[in-house]
Amino acid sequence: MTAISDSPFRAANQYIGKSLPRPGAKRLLAGRGRYTDDIVVPRMLYAAFWRSPFAHARLGAISIEAAAAMPGVHRVFIGADFAAICKPWVGTLSHFAGMKSAPQLPLATEKVLWAGHPIAMVIAETRAQAEDALEAIEVELDELEPVVDIDAAQLPDSTLVYEEAGSNVIFRTRIESGSTASAFEDAEVVEAEFRFGRHTAVTMELRSILADYDPSDGRLTVHQSTQTPYQFHDIYARHFGLSEAHVRVVAPDVGGSFGMKLHLYHEDMAVVGASILTGRPVKFTADRMESFLTDIHARDHRVRARLAISADGMFRGIEVDDVTGVGPFSAYPRTSVVEGNQVVRLIGAAYRLKDYRADLTVVAQNKTQMSQYRAVGHPIACAVTERLVDLAGARVGLDPFEIRRRNYVTQDMYPHKTPSGYSFERLSLEECLDKLHEAMDYEALRKDQARLREAGIHRGIGIATYVEITNPSPAFYGVGGAHISAQDGCVLKVTSSGGIQCLISLSELGQGAEAIVGQIVAEGVGINPNLVRVITGDTDMTPVGGATWACRGAGIGGETALQASKKLKGRILEIAGAILQCSPGKLDISDGQILDQGGNIRMSLGELANLAYFRSDLLPKGIQPELTVAHHYAPSGYPFAFTNGIHGSLVEVDVETGFVKILKHWVIEDCGRILNPLLVDEQIRGGVVQGLGAAFFEECLYSKSGQLLNGSMADYLVPMACEMPDIVIGHVETPTQDTELGAKGCGEAGTAAASGAALNAVNDALSPFKASITQLPMTPERILKALRVV
Repeated sequence: MTAISDSPFRAANQYIGKSLPRPGAKRLLAGRGRYTDDIVVPRMLYAAFWRSPFAHARLGAISIEAAAAMPGVHRVFIGADFAAICKPWVGTLSHFAGMKSAPQLPLATEKVLWAGHPIAMVIAETRAQAEDALEAIEVELDELEPVVDIDAAQLPDSTLVYEEAGSNVIFRTRIESGSTASAFEDAEVVEAEFRFGRHTAVTMELRSILADYDPSDGRLTVHQSTQTPYQFHDIYARHFGLSEAHVRVVAPDVGGSFGMKLHLYHEDMAVVGASILTGRPVKFTADRMESFLTDIHARDHRVRARLAISADGMFRGIEVDDVTGVGPFSAYPRTSVVEGNQVVRLIGAAYRLKDYRADLTVVAQNKTQMSQYRAVGHPIACAVTERLVDLAGARVGLDPFEIRRRNYVTQDMYPHKTPSGYSFERLSLEECLDKLHEAMDYEALRKDQARLREAGIHRGIGIATYVEITNPSPAFYGVGGAHISAQDGCVLKVTSSGGIQCLISLSELGQGAEAIVGQIVAEGVGINPNLVRVITGDTDMTPVGGATWACRGAGIGGETALQASKKLKGRILEIAGAILQCSPGKLDISDGQILDQGGNIRMSLGELANLAYFRSDLLPKGIQPELTVAHHYAPSGYPFAFTNGIHGSLVEVDVETGFVKILKHWVIEDCGRILNPLLVDEQIRGGVVQGLGAAFFEECLYSKSGQLLNGSMADYLVPMACEMPDIVIGHVETPTQDTELGAKGCGEAGTAAASGAALNAVNDALSPFKASITQLPMTPERILKALRVV
């Protein structure tokens, strides 16, 4: 495979690896973004939903007549209306053997299963009229005992979320390698129980969908704030019995997602169904309270884990029991067991281990659905592993850096297979560790910590290693039967002025996908990035592909764009060679100019395009004026790529109030080839903030009756700018050999280990008091309880 650096003209075309600004930033900062809720079409109606006030209840009679007669109301729907036209969906996949989940419909029909479950839908001329009409709907509900606690859900006499399942346990799996019984025999053992609080995405733009069904030609157009247009294109066609050729899904500007907008929601299907039944456009945009009640949550886990170590600090084995609650249904189409599955497969991943046993239990609850959210499973696996590692170091008297160095998978062990079955091509664990030690000035930090402790100031230093899954192949979802593409497609077209239009199956959510694709195409062809127009998010225009999730955009979408650009460059030079009567191999493209071997400009790309498009009669016989190419790429080597890195955190704990001040945070990461350092650092900083939010602030709190207690921005805490520390970032580059581009992805690197490093830092600060904490978020009250003050 020819490397992209082989061209003698690369210096002029060198854009990969440069910190170039994203092309759409000025437009968005000027307030000219066009989000789904900004779109208004003729005859459009607005939707509002009557939601269950109870977490668990049997549904009786629904009276809608008064609501239907109110001003502006076009129609009121109940569950039976959609059941006739919408095929139910079930969030299970075959490779999660034995998994159970109930069929779902747009509106509840027999039972309501969480507080917020939609029961009726009003569509009216305005949103206000639709919401007013909700007040006139009367619903009979027979309240049932809710299932809230994940441990209580497993008891034999527990209320069942759905009776036909026979149990609230909807999935179990065990991973076992070697013999943990022998590993733990005569070993030093450290163990802990960890609890992780639910939290949710809190995106700037809320979920929004506009469905427009035209009965005259049977065509459905859906504008939707989503990461995955083709996924929803498939879902709407299959579940409403439509031809895929007659379905179009458009994702305009998307104001954040973090995985939350990957999933199918009941409101999505209700809006599409309402448009089909009425023949009019219907829009729904969640308000913030609805968002808290219905957007997927994540991270509701209770993990018991223990680590066996030898007297000299070598790891011998790990045992893990993870119980996670996922709400009343498994999410569709990706399921709600992926987070737990990644937790038990990633624990201990960075370390040399043969003996490993992990049990995962997934239970149903009467809470909001749980599913994939940024860094799926990684923060939990990292926090559990890295806390045990620090405990092990303390047990045998080894510094946190030293015990990691002794137990890492070393450079001579690659390719390496973990006990849980993941295969690593190559990581850079030791190099990242060394760079973090230097970046933190670790010895000086420890001296300063000791000096301040004598003055009654309690600072803590924590580090946490992570390994991150990226670039998933069909082994992730496709093998289980999910219609989720693991490949991406790219179409490149030369414009008559010498620019390039790039249509790619990635989606732009604010992470800079359009910028990196533009850089790749510009370098691959040989033009300025400002002349590359990247188009995403429209199933009528862009090729089929998986879009943007699991850090796959750079690794899979970027490789697709690179190979398409090389193909287009070859086509351009073939035509140029015919026109100039020389071998294409003796020509190159630099800054939009076609050059000969002497570096002389022979013609511009615009001149060539004009000849091809408007005077093809002047082209030599047999040369077709084709300046459009397509390319598709899917991973075919390793089933996943893996990145790695390490975080460091410095905190100060007020032992009288329990408040924690985050003083500084460091990240050393290896995401393969860095395509745009500016965007990589943006992604890492944003991820760190979300990780620290999980560590100290964010938690969806529920009452015993299944009511969300803090479903507003007044009560749900998110980190503010003034609470965030200086974040220092360093890089190691270990390109994957699976692709020519070598990129692996970085979108979840900041989130993966920030909470783990913070957890170790707080415990380090508490160590003089022989206190410890293993519950996230680490609120002041919980820290004071750990200190036995309250």
